Amino acid sequence: MYNSMNTNTHFNVIIIGGSYSGLAAAMALGRALRTVLVIDSGKPCNRQTPQSHNFITQDGKAPSEISALAKQQVQKYETVNFFSGTAVSGTKTSKGFEIKVSSGETFSAQRIIFASGVKDSMLPIDGFAECWGISVLHCPYCHGYEVRNKKTGILLNGEPAYDLARLLSNWTKDLTLYTNGKSTLSDEQTKKLKTRNINVVEKEVTKLEHSNGYVNHLHFKDGTSEPLEAIYAHCPFEQNCSIPAALNCEFTEDGFVKVDAMQKTNIEGIFASGDCTNRMRTVANAVAQGTTAGMALNREWVLEEF
Repeated sequence: MYNSMNTNTHFNVIIIGGSYSGLAAAMALGRALRTVLVIDSGKPCNRQTPQSHNFITQDGKAPSEISALAKQQVQKYETVNFFSGTAVSGTKTSKGFEIKVSSGETFSAQRIIFASGVKDSMLPIDGFAECWGISVLHCPYCHGYEVRNKKTGILLNGEPAYDLARLLSNWTKDLTLYTNGKSTLSDEQTKKLKTRNINVVEKEVTKLEHSNGYVNHLHFKDGTSEPLEAIYAHCPFEQNCSIPAALNCEFTEDGFVKVDAMQKTNIEGIFASGDCTNRMRTVANAVAQGTTAGMALNREWVLEEF
């Protein structure tokens, strides 16, 4: 653990974000004998989710249990340090980068890995935030099996709603699309959904009635309601960390940090991995990308100095 009284403020690599992807990168770099500082605020996006799935050997475990074990294992590598806090600014220097944290301290490193994730903006519907990650779901591969064959809704509109409805038909035949207002589906899409017994409801949604985060009824502006056991939704998001933009990293049209196959950004010395780089928001994917980032960064460094 890093102590603010420690005089060492320079590291080979600073990793911003200490969840699954950041920890995986830290392990790869620790095993490569690099001095590493992991800066993490301790607020992963899935902290409200009861169980994590589709990650081999860890299926069904609480996200906090997985990350706690991961951190315990990474701490065995003596060159890896941790700082509890939030990275608030970053600058390019002649020797690499400087990162300032919310407490006012500054750390420097030759290279940076952003594993900082994204922040979901909850839809302005009563009960939505309380159910997010519990019964309001983002991914059928993460949660679809647990709600298979249950009365399921989709809170979405247009082309993304149609695509998700097609996908979810694999997990349940009791499926309803709630467009939360006038549908923007094409006539052809609406007709296709109806042939698969997927109803389209255009009423405005006002409330998700739930018990401890488990939805049981959907309420509409006209005063009616419908029973429901699970609902899928997409939320707008923003990057958790503004530093990649400040350092002129490129972003995709969808708002993710743009990386190549080795998780390298367009800025020399900066890599990125996990949720901040793509829409595939699974623990397994975050770990794989973090491991790739750590290994690729180290390999590049070794070859440069050889």
